[in-house]
Amino acid sequence: MLMIVAPSKTQEFTEMLSGSVSDPALLKDSVLLIHELQKMSVTELGSLMKMSERLADETVKRIASFTLPFTKENAVCAISVFKGDVYSRIRVDCYGEEELLYMQEHLRILSGLYGVLRPLDLMQRYRLEMGCRLSNARGKNLYDFWGNKVTEELNNVLVGQEEAVVVNLASAEYSRVIKKKMLNGSMLEIDFKERKEEGYRTVAIHAKRARGMMVDFAVRNMVENVLQLKEFQDESYQFRKNLSKEDRYCFTRG
Repeated sequence: MLMIVAPSKTQEFTEMLSGSVSDPALLKDSVLLIHELQKMSVTELGSLMKMSERLADETVKRIASFTLPFTKENAVCAISVFKGDVYSRIRVDCYGEEELLYMQEHLRILSGLYGVLRPLDLMQRYRLEMGCRLSNARGKNLYDFWGNKVTEELNNVLVGQEEAVVVNLASAEYSRVIKKKMLNGSMLEIDFKERKEEGYRTVAIHAKRARGMMVDFAVRNMVENVLQLKEFQDESYQFRKNLSKEDRYCFTRG
């Protein structure tokens, strides 16, 4: 079983996990994207990414400071960098070595710049969302750029899994990069819904936090089989059999 999540816009580079680290599997492709971005002016980047001049200027500086090789002095583990709603519920500070190793094997972070990141992969600060229409040598956007590479990398990981299932805890913008027909396994979608007067519906901020809680649940319980995910009950969520399918689990509360 392999879980996938999306990155967050909020990034902090103040913490560094102790122990071994790794390099992104598709780092050579990331360098190609950096070269494309380095050709652009502050104005062009601002227009492309719909950013203010201040953010565009910061982004240009980050691109210019991109340095290889990655070391603990110029880069930080991915799982320590992202600080959005999903990551606020992944309690990395509470994990021991065994939990970190499990997470390294069973969790992948999709990324516009890095393609696929393991939690302990070193990364440098960046801003490049998967939906960005960055023209490049491989096509007109990042979906064209990554092509089959992200799917092939996930397939490499699935070979070593007890169960060849990708648990999709990422947003549609990021999971779209995966070529499902090429996946050497199945994909399980997860829905988190809130009880409202009109029935159950998805509330974005709660769903994001629930995705992080499910990752945390899987790490703490060393989950190897997707059927074990049905036991997830954090913050009053319950598996709803009547709203679920074989390839889509639904959890509700309220």
